[in-house]
Amino acid sequence: MYDFKKFYINGEWVDPVTSNDFDVINPATEQVIGQISLGSEADLDKAVAAARKAFETYSLTSREDRLQLLQNILSEYKKRKKDIAAAISDEMGAPMSLAAGAQAGSGDQHFLGAIAALKEMDFEEEVEGAHIVKEPIGVCGLITPWNWPMNQIAVKVAPALAAGCTMVLKPSEIAPLSAYVFSEVLDAAGVPAGVYNMINGDGPGVGAPLSAHPGIDMVSFTGSTRAGVAVAKAAADTVKRVAQELGGKSPNVILDDADLRRAVKGGTIMCMHNSGQSCNAPTRMFVPKELLGEAEEIAKAAAEKLTVGDPRAEESFMGPVVSEVQWNKIQGLIQKGVDEGAKLLCGGPGRPGGLEEGYFVKPTVFSNVSPNMTIAREEIFGPVLCILPYESEEQAVAMANDTPYGLSSYVSSGDAARAKRVASRMRAGMVHINGAPLAGAAPFGGYKQSGNGREWGAYGIEEFLEVKSVYGSAA
Repeated sequence: MYDFKKFYINGEWVDPVTSNDFDVINPATEQVIGQISLGSEADLDKAVAAARKAFETYSLTSREDRLQLLQNILSEYKKRKKDIAAAISDEMGAPMSLAAGAQAGSGDQHFLGAIAALKEMDFEEEVEGAHIVKEPIGVCGLITPWNWPMNQIAVKVAPALAAGCTMVLKPSEIAPLSAYVFSEVLDAAGVPAGVYNMINGDGPGVGAPLSAHPGIDMVSFTGSTRAGVAVAKAAADTVKRVAQELGGKSPNVILDDADLRRAVKGGTIMCMHNSGQSCNAPTRMFVPKELLGEAEEIAKAAAEKLTVGDPRAEESFMGPVVSEVQWNKIQGLIQKGVDEGAKLLCGGPGRPGGLEEGYFVKPTVFSNVSPNMTIAREEIFGPVLCILPYESEEQAVAMANDTPYGLSSYVSSGDAARAKRVASRMRAGMVHINGAPLAGAAPFGGYKQSGNGREWGAYGIEEFLEVKSVYGSAA
């Protein structure tokens, strides 16, 4: 059992002002595996006060000092990486191969990225006799989700530290274990008291007051679009900066000259990765109408080969989804797809065979999906792929962009120039051509209701900086 009831405030592990125990559930077993305490505004006030006091000195540290601190954290993180991976697998059900690989691995990668970017960044320049300075924005409220817990914590904490900011982190109460271990890492690395603070809590108890707190200068939020809207509204009264990475319903446009087998198989597997719980997953696959039958066979075969099971089993590609609430939501949307007349190729409602407990979902593929169906419009956040046929490139682009979201998009073609042309028309913050992976120094973020900020590398650090013009300072 994990006993993680304390908060990390002002360089110390402290008890909550008022005890409010909360069970952490292992989604693979539905059993309680630990407890945290849910915080309150009183705890938040203590953390913000510590962060504001620490900002007075940490904001004045040199680039070299901050680089050394990031290196110290990276060193300590590597020592605890196995513990972090185990916590991630326990709290949100990621198979150990994924938890120890991309999930825990994203933590040190973001610190490496912040270090590389900080070494090269220019914080001062001269413009027409004015001295332009980029300075840390202040005390930052960081609110992170459960689906990629360490990725989203590190992608905020590392650039905030690099910029010279202090912070209060509220991780997801659904998957809080890895955040606790991460906080132990920062403590061991010697982060100055008050620079980094961590409070567990839910949205109403900590998330909302954190967003509205007058002592918070900026909120960086990752989560659903619905919750992002609430954060922005809460932050509006104090006119603080809000950077958001929100939901997605990413299109995967497979053109008629693409390697169909490679594109469909790869897109299907990518959709199911992390049990479909990724905001940038390619959940809407567009294929030429004349190739629909062949694409259906490929997608069905790819999905049915994926092993769903115990996250600790080596052969498991997919574990459970994170919670009973998510399982019920996904089941409802799968049934909605059936009821609205989509063609169910594989999967469907209920648990996979042989799994009587745990929040496991069958890898599900629908075809002949029309753009107005619920499963084509709403973010399912589960292992559910929708295949939509199209008759022309123009129609494919129009349908791909017909969504309130705009995080990622995917284009497959045998013609590089054609792929780039279609990519240029995608209303999304990121476009992957022929399955190209993400690049660590490139910006991560979206258009429209997928958010309004950018993370990763120098772009992530920029989010935590203010720009000051100093006139008349020339000698």
